[in-house]
Amino acid sequence: MPIGASLHIGLNAVDPKQYSGWDGQLTACEFDANDMQAVAKSQGFTKITKRLTKKATRNRVLADIKAAAAKLKRNDIFFLTYSGHGGQVPNTGHDLEPDGFDETWCLYDGEIIDDELYTALKQFVSGVRIFVLSDSCHSGTVLRAIQFSALGMTPVRPRMMPRDVALRVYMDHQKFYDKIQQHRSSSRTRMRGTALLISGCQDNQTSADGDRNGLFTQTLLAVWKNGKFKGDYRGLHKSIVKLMPPTQTPNYFTMGPANYSFEEQEPFTV
Repeated sequence: MPIGASLHIGLNAVDPKQYSGWDGQLTACEFDANDMQAVAKSQGFTKITKRLTKKATRNRVLADIKAAAAKLKRNDIFFLTYSGHGGQVPNTGHDLEPDGFDETWCLYDGEIIDDELYTALKQFVSGVRIFVLSDSCHSGTVLRAIQFSALGMTPVRPRMMPRDVALRVYMDHQKFYDKIQQHRSSSRTRMRGTALLISGCQDNQTSADGDRNGLFTQTLLAVWKNGKFKGDYRGLHKSIVKLMPPTQTPNYFTMGPANYSFEEQEPFTV
């Protein structure tokens, strides 16, 4: 029988010592991680880890992914969720980025670059299913003040590291982030497991924080209806998009070998 492992990350703040004085205060990210942990438990995941704010460090998160990769075999599933700020660093590696920036997750003591995350996911063996939910911003745009009438919610906090802060953090720690990018760019190994990502917004948009959940997570939970949702992963994504405002459109994409049977399963199936 397949087994399920999950890792749930939620940060309501970051260490200002590592972010040039910026503490990145948010409200709902720990709630998101708790709720995603509850979903995993209800669906029969047995190896569940949660990292909240100060415990959501770079080394711990990368070690958690590595530990899961060491345990999971073909047909097992790894469920990874992140709620927190999204950031950017100038792309100094050899991979091409249309906007010249690599996207990041802002962990407590430093950012994880997207290339670094992809490299971590390459540790999973062939046939492992990887489902990632990211409720964060990967954008340098300014959040517009609009009413999100679908859920009666008016977000006032984007989950985005401000562009001036992002550049200042990069300049203060340039050698560290450049070294990561150069090292990751030299890795030519292909992904063996299949990763499916549903993110809170497009790269040129922001994800809204809330008082109880982020807008994306709140909408996902409303669509999921405690397991009453009937459909596959694409159906889940489409149902979420229908309830989201035009300024925040969740994205859907896959990495690694095609695994259509995975995409056609009911979400969170172990």
